[in-house]
Amino acid sequence: MLKALIVDGSAISRGLLNTVLMEGGYEVVAQTHTGLLGCALALKHRPQIVCIAREQVEDGSRIVEELRAQLPKAMIFIVSGTLDAAAVQDALQRGVHGFIVKPFKADAVLKTIRNTVIAVVRKQQAAASNKPE
Repeated sequence: MLKALIVDGSAISRGLLNTVLMEGGYEVVAQTHTGLLGCALALKHRPQIVCIAREQVEDGSRIVEELRAQLPKAMIFIVSGTLDAAAVQDALQRGVHGFIVKPFKADAVLKTIRNTVIAVVRKQQAAASNKPE
């Protein structure tokens, strides 16, 4: 079972996403409302999936970069009600793997995460098979 961390300033959003993830078979190991606490909880629990509200990514805390450095294999998802092309491009350049759109639709959230997990695993397998022995 993959472990997940939720970082969102909205308790309602955290609760809804928590329900969707748990019902989808993920273990939500922690939730918080700030990027600083999110980094500390990520280091403590070492989740494979981190869902971060766009506000925490754009508040200057550099949470994505910190997570990339500390947990390079974790998959990071931005959670937002609005995403424009510039925000998506910036997030991808910072190391974000995917996007979860508010309001949440359980099937769309789970499909996004599942497809990203599959893509990352395939990429890792391809890289491993291309290494000289």
